[in-house]
Amino acid sequence: MKVVVVGCTHAGTAAVKNILALQPDAEVTVFERNDNISFLSCGIALYVGGVVKDPKGLFYSNPEELASLGAVVHMEHDVTNIDVDTKQVSAKNLQTGEIVLADYDKLVMTTGSWPIIPPIKGREQNNILLCKNYNQANVIIEKAKNAKKVAVVGAGYIGIELVEAFVESGKEVTLLDGLDRILNKYLDQHFTDILEQDLKDRGVKLALNEAVSEFKGNQNGDVTSVVTAKGEYEADMVILCVGFRPNTELVKGKVDMLPSGAIIVDEYMRTSNPDIFAAGDSTVVHYNPSGTQNYIPLATNAVRQGMLVGNNIVKPTMKYRGTQGTSGLYLFGWNIGSTGVTATSAELNGLNVRTTIFEDNYRPEFMPTTEKIYMQLVYEEGTNRIVGAQMMSKYDVTQSANTMSLAVQNKMTVEDLALSDFFFQPHFDRPWNYLNLLAHAALEDIRKNAEVEV
Repeated sequence: MKVVVVGCTHAGTAAVKNILALQPDAEVTVFERNDNISFLSCGIALYVGGVVKDPKGLFYSNPEELASLGAVVHMEHDVTNIDVDTKQVSAKNLQTGEIVLADYDKLVMTTGSWPIIPPIKGREQNNILLCKNYNQANVIIEKAKNAKKVAVVGAGYIGIELVEAFVESGKEVTLLDGLDRILNKYLDQHFTDILEQDLKDRGVKLALNEAVSEFKGNQNGDVTSVVTAKGEYEADMVILCVGFRPNTELVKGKVDMLPSGAIIVDEYMRTSNPDIFAAGDSTVVHYNPSGTQNYIPLATNAVRQGMLVGNNIVKPTMKYRGTQGTSGLYLFGWNIGSTGVTATSAELNGLNVRTTIFEDNYRPEFMPTTEKIYMQLVYEEGTNRIVGAQMMSKYDVTQSANTMSLAVQNKMTVEDLALSDFFFQPHFDRPWNYLNLLAHAALEDIRKNAEVEV
């Protein structure tokens, strides 16, 4: 069996390793346009901020390892055409210009995503940078040496983490976003209000609900400011972090896709073409809170889907369990976790929900120290099925986001969580764990709402 893998970051690396482990006789050919594989882009801000000193730690594999497992690896080769009728892939060697052809029985599309580049006037100015891969991270680090005023466009996870890195290194930072809150996809306003005030207290200039209309520059072509309808903000370096789009032009019109370009796959990672598999940031995920096909580019989704490609490349064997889009963030001492829908995103996913906000200390007050936890539970109206949760504290509660992810995946109700068995030890929690208490508060809200409706 001949397998061609196009793209080799998270999903591609996982697919190659699992295919070769389970099908040692397979002939696996890999095409990757970059000069590296398996870069953990979630560590870019740590690398830029100097927390990670040796970037080698941000790679968990390399071309040599894949070759040692039996793959034929073509680095710095850009795939230019995929003929699904003849089952042949054409790729250009970016160093020599040579065209390489490879036949396949099964094709694996793990081409990932690419930053969205808005068509903003002045985008061609120098020092307006993207933040996705290892080479871009190195450019940011080099440019930041001489930058004093940094503008970050986009207040998602990557943008927020870069803000922290630049503040810690003494830069003047402006954070811009067209939406009215930071981290809009992950947290509701109760949480973002606290974080936004913290950012302001640290000197970050917030320009929220402000879409960028222009970048201005000097006679040397270097950016000098960012312009919105509400103001102009000085900057000698700008980082664009406005989101990602799936990298799927190669198979456009050849497999079924969402309007966004994300490739639609079944529970075995098969596309509408039975000989083409897809995984990772180029692909949809089954979103368990709403049972819909969504585009959620996360490394965790990618490695799971890549593993499934390896298990199902010969025959359907292992089903995808779906995702909750669970994520964690560390920001200026705050430990933040979220899973599933927020109150804001529930409607977009066709869900009618209620929410309960609850605050409590994570362990008894008789202990020498404790910390407050801010929590929110999101549950479906009528069924009380848990479909999302958020938590934030100076104490590390992020693993509880994983617990709540399982609650969503297994369709647990508020009542189930209220009575779930968690241990008690005063060093760590109360006789009722804080997740139990969050559910108890939700049950009380449900009771009160029922009384009002009667």
